[in-house]
Formats: sequence, C-alpha cells, structure tokens
Amino acid sequence: MRWFQALLPREDNFFDQFIAHAHALVLGAEALREVLNGGDVVTAACAEIVRQEEAADEITRAVFQAVRRTFVTPFDRSDIRDLITAMDDAIDQMQKTAKSITLFEMREFGPEMRELGDLAIQAAYLTLEGAQLLRDMRKNASRLNAIAEAVTRIENRSDEVYDAGMKALFAASQNHPMNFIAGAEVFDHLEKVIDRFEDVSNSVSGILIEHL
Repeated sequence: MRWFQALLPREDNFFDQFIAHAHALVLGAEALREVLNGGDVVTAACAEIVRQEEAADEITRAVFQAVRRTFVTPFDRSDIRDLITAMDDAIDQMQKTAKSITLFEMREFGPEMRELGDLAIQAAYLTLEGAQLLRDMRKNASRLNAIAEAVTRIENRSDEVYDAGMKALFAASQNHPMNFIAGAEVFDHLEKVIDRFEDVSNSVSGILIEHL
C-alpha cells in the first residue's frame, strides 16, 4: 500500500499554508514587541495582533478542510492537524496577551516583559524557518533539529526572565496590589507565548522522528 500511495498525486499545499501561518506568527510577535515598548503605540499594535490572529485562523480552517478532502497528504493527517493547531495556539496566546493589556489599560512595561517579547520574535523567526524547510524534511533534518534545540533554549531563558520579572513586579507593587495582578497576568501570557512556540517545535520534531 505504501508504494501504491507514493504513485498517487499528493497535496503539497499544506507546506504553503504552514509558511503563511508562520508569517502571521512573525508579524504577530513583532506587533507584540511593539506593544511592549509602551506609550501611544499600544492600541494600534494590539489591533495588529488581532488582525494577524484572524488571518492565522483562516489559514488553520483551510488546513483542516484540506485534511478532510485530500486523499494523499504529505505526512500523517493527525500530525498535520497537531502542527497547525500548535501554531495557532501560539498566536492565540499573543492575542490573549493583547486582550489583557487592553483590559488593564497598561501603557508601561518593564525590561523583563520586553525581553520576553524579544524571545517571542526569535522563536517566531525560527518557526518560520522551520516551516520553510519542512517541505524537504529529509534533506533539512539537521537544521530542523538545530531549530528545535534553539527554541528549547529560548523557552528555558523565558522561564528565567519570567521568574526575575515576577520578583521585580512584586517588589514594585507593595502599595499597588492591582498593578501586581495586572502585571502577573501579562507575564503569564507572555511566558505561555514562548511555551506555545516550543509546542510547535516539538510537533515538528515528532514528525521528523516518524518520517526519517
């Protein structure tokens, strides 16, 4: 059956959709980092995150529809669904961050939050590179594994930054408990953005293990 399936036409548009979604992740991460600069740009940058999240949702829906109607997929259907879901969870978490910032009307952000934003951009660009390499995963296996390791290092650093940021936030909020509540929620969302990028990386690693 495997050799028979190899002779059948295969739908490779999934790779284009992964790349398109990864582009939305990059634009969303860049907008998130702009939010964390604070000041007058916050509202417009939050709106940009929402736009990218909506664009990513459209791509995700298209992938799920294509999985149902395509006879031969480039790799396992469940892996395709898991990968695009992990990617969508990353930008959903960015949107949740923007929503909290908007709700609490935050306009100032500490250095740890800005560093988490920097880490999100790094992870987003690595995710885009990985999506671009996935079409020929056998040829690009070494680089894809290196990307996974880099994303893991970013996630480890995000844990350190999160802990330092929460400690600084607590110290600065002794007389302003609401500031701590708002800041802690944003920190949680930012740290989860990085976690979701690691989920994407883990999904790609799982696909590599199955197909190499």
